[in-house]
Amino acid sequence: MPELPEVQTTVLGLKKKVLNRTFVDVWTDTKKLFKNISFPDFKKEIKGKKIKKIYRRGKNIIFDLSDGLNLLVHQKMTGHFLYDKWENDPMNSFIRVKFFLDNGKVLALSDLRKFAKIELYKTKDLKLNLGPEPLEKSFNFDKFKNVLKKGKIKQVLMNQEIIAGIGNIYSDEILWQAKVHPEKDALKLSEKELKRIYKAMKDILKKAVDLGGTSISDYRDIEGKKGKFGDIRKVYRRESQKCPRCGAIIKRKKLGGRSAHFCPSCQKP
Repeated sequence: MPELPEVQTTVLGLKKKVLNRTFVDVWTDTKKLFKNISFPDFKKEIKGKKIKKIYRRGKNIIFDLSDGLNLLVHQKMTGHFLYDKWENDPMNSFIRVKFFLDNGKVLALSDLRKFAKIELYKTKDLKLNLGPEPLEKSFNFDKFKNVLKKGKIKQVLMNQEIIAGIGNIYSDEILWQAKVHPEKDALKLSEKELKRIYKAMKDILKKAVDLGGTSISDYRDIEGKKGKFGDIRKVYRRESQKCPRCGAIIKRKKLGGRSAHFCPSCQKP
């Protein structure tokens, strides 16, 4: 699933290509992606709307449109946007939606598993129940400590109502860098452990954005290209390999229906 770095990479690409463009038509073969509006109504509403602003909130991409509308897209597990002409890659071939623009170009949504979510709101009605953004300058260490709740630290980091944008990949990488076991209780961590997590969170998310996200599965940027953070990841999906820090064998464990990857030597319970 695209997390903060992948969604931010997409938003940066969209800003360069489709900002101030106007939707002239839309096509889909998967009407179930449209969640709070029927596709015929969506098609009617979106025509003639100009894209005034594009931003990310958590894992959501939000387009501010003319006439006081917001288009919200959550790419879910396997969705990603593609613009105009994109690389020939199998993951770019599952086109479910095409937005036709006033410059003759197409903004497409590829989604292998058809789980993406497209919604249209009046701007005043758009409400997202999300925690603070971890890369905002205002999200300092004290605020980080104050938002934490009881629970296993990996699950707390992934809770979108606590901190927005972190998922399975980056929670694993953050906790490995911080040398904290994913099952430790968030409220029982020492000040030193919390500082290491906070620093790792900032470092890793920034680096992942700089590298265009992680594409070891299906994520691609709007040109259909892979992100490069997966090339330097330390533990995520590296079970049975050696820890790059200590040489112990990386383990994988189910945690709340998700997989946690960690080093049993560096990240002691």
